[in-house]
Amino acid sequence: MIKRKTKKLIEAKFNEMKMNLENNYKDLAKDSLKELDELVERLKNEGKLKPTDYERVHNEVADYKTRLADYHH
Repeated sequence: MIKRKTKKLIEAKFNEMKMNLENNYKDLAKDSLKELDELVERLKNEGKLKPTDYERVHNEVADYKTRLADYHH
């Protein structure tokens, strides 16, 4: 189980990215996704994410990376 503070950080970044996608701000969504990916890696390295939680969140991030990979201007 992810600690409350850590979970809120991850959820806030996910929500920011999703809101940008919904509003068709794909550049901002890509930036948010990059920040989310960096946040998840940092939390893992700091020991704030257990391996199972990391795997779940990392897979979600990877899914969004695949969705946004084809976006071009």
